[in-house]
Amino acid sequence: MSRVELDLNNVRAAEAKIPSGVPVTMINLVAFFSEAQYDDANEKPCSGMEAYIQRYAPAFNQVAAELGVEGIEVIYVGTVAETILGPTEPKWDAVALVRYPTFAALRKVTESSLYFAKAEPHRKAALKAWDFIATFQPKAG
Repeated sequence: MSRVELDLNNVRAAEAKIPSGVPVTMINLVAFFSEAQYDDANEKPCSGMEAYIQRYAPAFNQVAAELGVEGIEVIYVGTVAETILGPTEPKWDAVALVRYPTFAALRKVTESSLYFAKAEPHRKAALKAWDFIATFQPKAG
């Protein structure tokens, strides 16, 4: 499996550990291709970063809206300066934190045919590596 494909077994394992109905914050560590790697020759050439930010993100938001998924919030997007502690490969270019109202909302978008048609081609063209980490805040007490 490539470094940009979602593995349904990993998705199910994450879902089993996240309480139903709680918000989930996804940590995205991304490494971009210098030039987007589109299968479709009709796509205008651009950098991987441009494909991700200017094409993938808007397509993802459009899919979420068409599916009626609300409450997705981009919390933070930043450029990685350097890895101070941890593996140095892959070398991450950016990190993004995105909060979803529930893990089910995330799955509704990323497993839809609309996502595969409109958003995924841009993500795959943009990213040479991707870590996608599910987190949630445990209840105090």
